[in-house]
Amino acid sequence: MKKFPLLILLIATGSLLVSGCVTRERVVYEQGPPPASQEVVVTEAPPPMIFETETIAPGPNYVWVGGAWVWRGHWVWAQGHWAYPPHPGAVWVSHRYEYRNGVHVYIRGYWR
Repeated sequence: MKKFPLLILLIATGSLLVSGCVTRERVVYEQGPPPASQEVVVTEAPPPMIFETETIAPGPNYVWVGGAWVWRGHWVWAQGHWAYPPHPGAVWVSHRYEYRNGVHVYIRGYWR
């Protein structure tokens, strides 16, 4: 009689282990336009960088896209995140800023 509850407990435990609930969301990013159209002349230099800690990747093949100041009519911090490349071999080219001919230029990041 005592073997029956033990057997039920073993079956229930085994079922939980075998049928573990794992969900994974795959985020796909479209490749942006060519780099020449990614440039924006802005009114001021960006604020100082904010250093972030890179977290653990959510899965294989994810790429860390570091945080950066982005121009949206004013500077806004875009937090670093993991992204799934739009195609195998894609490389993330980070946002960057340049000072050219007396003007500040913001160059959006893109997949290459």
